Amino acid sequence: MSAATQPLSEPHSEVLQSPESSSEAPVSSVRNDEFSTSVDFFLPNIHPVTRQLTTMTDYITDVAVSINAIDEQNLQEQGYRIINENLNKGTGGARIFLWYKTGANRAAAITKLQVSFNEGMTEGLNRAGYTKITKNLNAGTGGKPMYLWYFKGSGEYDTPIERLSVTTSAPNEGRKLKNGWERLACDLNRGVCGYYIHIWMKRSEHTYICDVDATDSYGVDEDNFRDGYIRIDEDTNRSNPSSFVFIWYRQTTNPDRGLTDLQISNDNKERERYQQQGYKSADANLNDQSGGEPVYLWYKKTKADDPIEDVTLIVNENVVQDYKKNGINVIEKNLNAGSNNKIYLCFKN
Repeated sequence: MSAATQPLSEPHSEVLQSPESSSEAPVSSVRNDEFSTSVDFFLPNIHPVTRQLTTMTDYITDVAVSINAIDEQNLQEQGYRIINENLNKGTGGARIFLWYKTGANRAAAITKLQVSFNEGMTEGLNRAGYTKITKNLNAGTGGKPMYLWYFKGSGEYDTPIERLSVTTSAPNEGRKLKNGWERLACDLNRGVCGYYIHIWMKRSEHTYICDVDATDSYGVDEDNFRDGYIRIDEDTNRSNPSSFVFIWYRQTTNPDRGLTDLQISNDNKERERYQQQGYKSADANLNDQSGGEPVYLWYKKTKADDPIEDVTLIVNENVVQDYKKNGINVIEKNLNAGSNNKIYLCFKN
């Protein structure tokens, strides 16, 4: 059963789940479900200057996935730490967990995470040098195979990841975005019953969105990955299983390079208005071959002092008000117009 068609009685439609449904360690202690060795994590009341001088960071250097007790035992013996949230929660499938290692060597740090849920998505990742974790995140659910990938880069658009987290509760999402967490858009229970499950990360430096694009084929995936782009791993054209459309973005640590606004057009008048206002558009129709109006992503960069820090997609309408309450910009124009799927672009300045 598709997540977009879940009845309200299913966990995928629940919005008022327990706020504890997030593996985020409290400031007062360190658990095995999230990790950072920054001094300011342990001592939040130190003067900012002191924090800057004494911070010593470990980076996420390895990630792994367990789908059974044998995997768990093996990963423990190899020194991995577990994030104690079941990535298959609510499905009746295998208990699946995300694991990680850390280290002080920046050159060994993971800088990007991606998810694939069809064969086409894997080709560019493979050719661009991403590492696939060969454990199906949908194991035992009857859903299509889904895999996590990672990349260790040192280029201009690579910023190390130093903390990981997992949420299984919609009310946690807006607060995490507000607090600087970056969200993998793909629901790890995509296409099956269960809770909305998302992996989150924090980077070692503050980042800003400096470029966006959109593609309606897999032909340029390798080039995009090699050029430092991150794919938002949720298809904006979910109603058409033969035409996958994805939004991409690049990050910079330089706020002066950050974009300052994003917009969505779904008719000719809006397209003309955004052109007149100096916006530029991504090439691909986000609603390709769906039967609905063409939908385009528009972006703009001005000299404003509030560059965009994060961008993602949401397919769960129940989180819209929570995102807005936490200061997240939600563009309530359906990217999959003309279908029953509701997909919204949101971003944080």
